[in-house]
Amino acid sequence: MATLDHSNAAAAPRFRDAATEPPGAKFALILIAILFLAFFLALPLVSVFFEAFRKGPEAFWEAISEPDALAAIRLTLLVAVIAVPLNLVFGVAAAWAIAKFEFKGKAFLITLIDLPFSVSPVISGLVFVVLFGTHSVLGPILNSYGIEILFAVPGIVLATVFVTFPFVARELIPLMQEQGSGDEEAALSLGASGWQAFWYVTVPNIRWGLLYGVLLCNARAMGEFGAVSVVSGHIRGVTNTMPLHVEILYNEYNVSAAFAVATLLAGLALVTLGLKTVLELRFGAGNAGGRH
Repeated sequence: MATLDHSNAAAAPRFRDAATEPPGAKFALILIAILFLAFFLALPLVSVFFEAFRKGPEAFWEAISEPDALAAIRLTLLVAVIAVPLNLVFGVAAAWAIAKFEFKGKAFLITLIDLPFSVSPVISGLVFVVLFGTHSVLGPILNSYGIEILFAVPGIVLATVFVTFPFVARELIPLMQEQGSGDEEAALSLGASGWQAFWYVTVPNIRWGLLYGVLLCNARAMGEFGAVSVVSGHIRGVTNTMPLHVEILYNEYNVSAAFAVATLLAGLALVTLGLKTVLELRFGAGNAGGRH
């Protein structure tokens, strides 16, 4: 035993030395991470704001307050307000079914949820053109009832919902699988109804994953370009969202106005990130104490 103890004692320092990074390596890794973020994240973001205000605050305000820009802002927010709650409901339902139950076709359902990640957004938009276009089966029928899908708000909403619906589900599925169903079963055994178990047990356990998924979904909904570009028709002041309006301004060589509208998208992303940070700081302690 004494020999074994001496052997372990001799091996321990060598193990610690091998697992401990030298200061130079730590500094190099941190420096690489900072330079990467500065070059690919901070520098482009600063450039957008610089170009937007290069001609002064008056030109910036004129670019974001003209009628077409205001119409694009309203449409972008409207689409996000519709698409995010729909994906919230779908994501929670899909995650609940996949994490809490075993059934045939479960793997296929997960594959379908991941489909928008593997399909180009342009192809996603073309799918709706095939479904609701002039030469499709559904398009003429809906048009006969005065229902317009393509080149109208419904088509933009459908395309946005399609490309964003994996975000909430994909955040919740691994979280709910890790948590299991023990808490819900305990609540049901104590007399809680299914809805009570969901609202008072499941939702508090998944609220941070749910919030993160909603934030990602909202950011993608407001910034989606490819699928929306196909189904919108680029009708200025009617079906142009903010990304499409930025493209039109840039193609017209109105660079300052294009960057001015782009700063609104960047600002919305920063506000979303700030709200997430504030909520985490405000409720982080209570959440940490309540996690299992």
